[in-house]
Amino acid sequence: MGLTVTEKIIKEHLVVGRLVRGEEIGLRIDQTLTQDSTGTMAYLQFEALGIDRVRTKKSVAYVDHNMLQTGPENADDHLYIQSIAKKYGIYFSKAGNGICHQVHLERFGEPGKTLLGSDSHTPTCGGLGMLGFGAGGLDVAVAMAGGEYYITMPRIVKVELSGKLRPGVSAKDIILEVLRRYKVKGGLNKVFEYTGEGIKYLTVPERATITNMGAELGATTSIFPSDEETYRFLKAQGREKDYIRIEADHDAFYDEEIKIDLNKLEPLIACPHSPDNVVPVSSLDRIKVNQVAIGSCTNSSYMDLMKVASILDGKTIAEDVSLVISPGSKQVLSMLAENGALAKLISAGARILESACGPCIGMGQAPNTEGVSLRTFNRNFKGRSGTFSAKVYLASPEVAAVSALTGYITSPEKYKKDIDVKMPERFLINDNLIISPAENGREVEIIRGPNIKPFPRAKAIEGDIGGRVLIKVGDDITTDHIMPSNAKLLPYRSNIPYLSDYCLVPCDPEFPKRAKEFGGGIIIGGHNYGQGSSREHAALVPLYLGVKAIIAKSFARIHRQNLINNGILPLTFSNEEDYDGIDIYDELIIENTLTQMEGDRIKVKNITKGEEYALILNVTNRQRDILKSSGLLNYIK
Repeated sequence: MGLTVTEKIIKEHLVVGRLVRGEEIGLRIDQTLTQDSTGTMAYLQFEALGIDRVRTKKSVAYVDHNMLQTGPENADDHLYIQSIAKKYGIYFSKAGNGICHQVHLERFGEPGKTLLGSDSHTPTCGGLGMLGFGAGGLDVAVAMAGGEYYITMPRIVKVELSGKLRPGVSAKDIILEVLRRYKVKGGLNKVFEYTGEGIKYLTVPERATITNMGAELGATTSIFPSDEETYRFLKAQGREKDYIRIEADHDAFYDEEIKIDLNKLEPLIACPHSPDNVVPVSSLDRIKVNQVAIGSCTNSSYMDLMKVASILDGKTIAEDVSLVISPGSKQVLSMLAENGALAKLISAGARILESACGPCIGMGQAPNTEGVSLRTFNRNFKGRSGTFSAKVYLASPEVAAVSALTGYITSPEKYKKDIDVKMPERFLINDNLIISPAENGREVEIIRGPNIKPFPRAKAIEGDIGGRVLIKVGDDITTDHIMPSNAKLLPYRSNIPYLSDYCLVPCDPEFPKRAKEFGGGIIIGGHNYGQGSSREHAALVPLYLGVKAIIAKSFARIHRQNLINNGILPLTFSNEEDYDGIDIYDELIIENTLTQMEGDRIKVKNITKGEEYALILNVTNRQRDILKSSGLLNYIK
């Protein structure tokens, strides 16, 4: 039996385990990336490992999140990251060079290689035929030190694309259709591999849009084959030497298969407040738009913004609409400026933001109260925009641009102008904002600002563990809920004590105070606890507050691993009805914890109610040892 693209790359990088679905495997990592929001903590952890230089083929540190400098905190963290990069053999992409995933796709990604990033949208480079994984910062630090990255050998979903997209329909609509079918929990421990005749009509930037937003499925990653289109893109970037062809064998086995006829696909839109709340644009009747935001690592490529410029050319946005555009990289912005497209965007009324994440992470451009914001981004969780009452919709650049003109959510199919944009034969290449590491890192002094504080370490598990139920939350609690990441808090991502006052505040403003009063305790959650961003702070801050265990109906993949890495027990209900019987302030205790951890069944007593529940500790032997060692850092050492 033949192999899939996913299996071929895994086989080449397999260090521990077998290609057997459901078994734990350890992979050699070729490249890593970090961004400044998660990077400071990742490099603090890398330093703690005591390695003198990174051992990957290439590691890149990006500055693209914490761009508002209303105080010294962000600038201080950027200097720390730059000096760390210089010292330890890491390339440094300066502020202004662009969003990590867009720049990595353009300048560093390679077909057939593995990439680990401290950002959940690292699968973007799957559009190049690269196996990219989002992870917590500590996993990335270990990979930079030469350690393996562990995942469960995933099931592989074949997404067969046939036909060709009609005018007004885009790659964004393909991934929205997959989200409509699978929902935000449907991709757990799965890789979505795209095949079929339809892929030959999709450029690498379009493919990257799909693999990027595949993160919202909860998937391990998403990937396309490396073919003629891949070569064309790499050649246009002056990197044809990095090309290798990788395609699935004709007799490859897939665990699941879905088919999408691109000829029949129509413009889609994700309604508030979840990326999987997908409906046809045509089904929405005259919804007035207050803000349109175009950009993010999903839809900020040169081709995306050229389409937007074509639609806006010679026109003016509706008087009640605020239009902001974030080019994905310096390369994109420079090319738009050089060919005149930037002038078309500005003349139509667009405000041009930095080449950075910006509004996607709540870093500025919060909508008005009760406002409707139409965005080309990948997430529309409630409050993520910076305005809790806002209604955020997700759609393609074409939908966004046309809607900016009409003032209402509008299908671009009604727009008759040809907006077909061809990929350039040669991109404008200027890597002058990428700083190379020092040849002799010992001579480099690390710059540490006063905002950088030590990260918390888990205490060794001894005897019984337990405490009060500090909070009880429902399904699909995101890392934005657990550790908010707005413009006011992002400057403190290297200061866990400061962040602790904001943990889970969107769910319960009293949570931090309660956790401190009780000296920590236990969190009760519903399904898909910890979905969304890979931010390790959603584990580190609860750890600092004394959270010893989280009992949930199910966990999102990356967050569950972050909990394990930081020594917090991730337990699931054996009987989900037990969730209903637990209340806030109940006192729970797990007796003889270490002994119970030897198996996969854990008994917890509810002292308050006089009840006992059966819980599941679904971990591998390696993860069990990490928990016993009080976290991955101690385990690695």
